Amino acid sequence: MPARRIRRLVLGATLLTAVVTLPAGPANADAAPGLDRFYHQTLEWKPCDNAALDAAGARCAGVLVPLDYNNPDGRTLTVAISRIAATDPARRRGILVTNPGGPGGAGLAMTVNTQKAMSADVRAQYDLIGMDPRGVGRSDAVNCTIPVPTMLFSAGFDVFGYARDTAVAAALATACVGTDPDKARNITTRNTARDMDLIRSLFGETKLNYFGASYGTYLGAVYTQMFGDHADRMVFDSAVDPDRYYVGLYQDMGAINEYALDDWAKWAARHDDQYHFGSTPEAVRAWVEDLIRRSAGHEIYGSGYLVDEHTIPMMLLALLPSPQLNPNLAEVLTMVASGVAGGPIDMDALKAKIVSVVPLDAAAMAAIMCGDKAAPRDPAWYYGNVEAARPTQPVFGAFANNITACAFWPDPVEPPTEIRNAAPVLIVANVHDTRTAYSEGLALHTDLTESRLVTLADTRIHGAFRPNLSPCLNDIVNTYFATGVRPEQDVTCEPDFSWFPQ
Repeated sequence: MPARRIRRLVLGATLLTAVVTLPAGPANADAAPGLDRFYHQTLEWKPCDNAALDAAGARCAGVLVPLDYNNPDGRTLTVAISRIAATDPARRRGILVTNPGGPGGAGLAMTVNTQKAMSADVRAQYDLIGMDPRGVGRSDAVNCTIPVPTMLFSAGFDVFGYARDTAVAAALATACVGTDPDKARNITTRNTARDMDLIRSLFGETKLNYFGASYGTYLGAVYTQMFGDHADRMVFDSAVDPDRYYVGLYQDMGAINEYALDDWAKWAARHDDQYHFGSTPEAVRAWVEDLIRRSAGHEIYGSGYLVDEHTIPMMLLALLPSPQLNPNLAEVLTMVASGVAGGPIDMDALKAKIVSVVPLDAAAMAAIMCGDKAAPRDPAWYYGNVEAARPTQPVFGAFANNITACAFWPDPVEPPTEIRNAAPVLIVANVHDTRTAYSEGLALHTDLTESRLVTLADTRIHGAFRPNLSPCLNDIVNTYFATGVRPEQDVTCEPDFSWFPQ
């Protein structure tokens, strides 16, 4: 379809939701004066009012931070943090801050699970710090007047479906920014990095240790660029290429999730007696593609959740990052197939299965991504990419190249961070990662010239540092945190295949 017609259709759908234009803020807030009151505050530690954290003996506090580091006398936010104390105070060497990714992921309780993969030696030495980044969860969450479960959709099968997604994206941008423009524009990765450095100082530490996964690797890389003198032992798991963040990051998800779907289809074919999707991987994939096609025009809505050709690929995306979720995905598709055929479907149960593995806040995700880097504005550019991807990416190409709220967001208040430094970090990358392509980890390894790369082979997984998946990889990560020693050269680790479901 000609680009001129695409633009006319999209313009009709978004006439009242044009790009929000606001004056850009100062470009550099690193040396903003007047921050004394933030750096000399006293933290008040209390119970976390979270079952998992309280059971782990954690305590929680609120850290007062400026909304805009260039205007420290202006508005403030409170960033929620948790602390699980080092098990041996005599050996304590500092704090280890964590981030679960997203962006938009709440990280206050991340340490409860992360510590399960840590050795006793590591746990003895570090206070583990969880954190809801600014704008997320308990940290003054961003509020959008349109409550959507996600800012990411698949574009459907034609330009009319794409126009619908474009209208939703534009409306979401207007709802998020229009509610509180000053706040929405200052929920950025660079400001979160500043918050992390403030937290480091409040603990009386000269150095920050860090474990970040997925988007958390981008946050960690930004920290090394902005506060390199304060960066100590840092591990980036499932690494992001800063130069492709975030439009290129999503484009990279198309091909790797087509592979992941084929990998899952092999498992499903072995269980055809239970699920009846098909007795061969090819038959299973054909069944999935046909389900998505049949959902067009048979939308199912309930409990604030929509099932159609725009959202089913997103359900697949949510449940493909780990083989241990194979049965969950099969159950979700069984439920969806029943609903599409006009049968019963428990929308609450369906929603719970998906949200439990992707607990991201759409408003915060939009604020962070769109506030970090400007996106292309022309809707025809995205649609052209969607159409070009369809032949080789029939399920995920329409998602990976789709338009988002960022196309309608105001320009960022400061330029994105160019990552080029010699921080001695440890990078973990997975050959068959479904969220951050292996090429992304290789690129970050090149950008951080003194980094070491640990590759996890033969595994469809996102997030490799987890109990029992790869003793080789876990030993390298734990040795680095405990002793500061990294492998002399890049290393490839294999998984323990007994971890995989049969």
